[in-house]
Amino acid sequence: MPVLPGAEPFRHEGGEVGVLLCHGFTGSPQSLRPWARYLAARGLTVALPLLPGHGTRWQDMQVTGWQDWYAEVDRELRALRERCARVFVAGLSMGGALALRLAAKHGDAVEGVMVVNPANRMHGVAQHALPVLRHLVPATKGIASDIAKPLSTELGYDRVPLHSAHSLRAFFRLADGDLPQVTQPLLLLRSPQDHVVPPTDSARILGRVSSTDVTEVLLEQSYHVATLDHDADRIFARSVAFIGRLAPGSVGEPEPGLGKEGTAAGG
Repeated sequence: MPVLPGAEPFRHEGGEVGVLLCHGFTGSPQSLRPWARYLAARGLTVALPLLPGHGTRWQDMQVTGWQDWYAEVDRELRALRERCARVFVAGLSMGGALALRLAAKHGDAVEGVMVVNPANRMHGVAQHALPVLRHLVPATKGIASDIAKPLSTELGYDRVPLHSAHSLRAFFRLADGDLPQVTQPLLLLRSPQDHVVPPTDSARILGRVSSTDVTEVLLEQSYHVATLDHDADRIFARSVAFIGRLAPGSVGEPEPGLGKEGTAAGG
């Protein structure tokens, strides 16, 4: 199936500091594209891949699992490391969990971690039924577009494929076990009003990582997809300040036009 317009991956060749952005479960690069463009406009090298099974139709995701999604961001990180002297990882929701596991597994190869409303586990009664339910029902109601800002929408599936949800549940358990291995500086931004990921997920992450340089920022005006919400500019500015503090001289003045367009790549 062709990639949905707007769901294409994004890449920009900038300076010697790179940032890998990871989108969320059933979402697409569209949810992080403004962030990617903001970073690219300031001279950073940026990679925002499209995760396998995403950005087309939910049926395509049904045959993918966490191993596929993690392998994609792992490959992108290794490619950035070949190109850049320093690399940061970032993510939204499940993308936050992917970024944290990359930090845990790659150690000093990752300079710092930035996560927005990171997910850490599944909640509710339904998760316990997934091992059986996924063989009876192919999908359930989607979770996209939890956004407070009027007219702002997320390009994501309107259905959640249950085979993939079952795999995500397994990944969360694995990623949670890796959290003590995360030692890098951490910037965690979260929305108190989040209808997808509860605040307990961020609290658990903050309580389990071994990072000593930790900054938590509350996004009071936004829901789950805060990168497309009222606090988006605040997220972008805080991330640039975080990168600039850890990699002095890496962030430049905005390049005209790039903050809006950047470079979209089809693969």
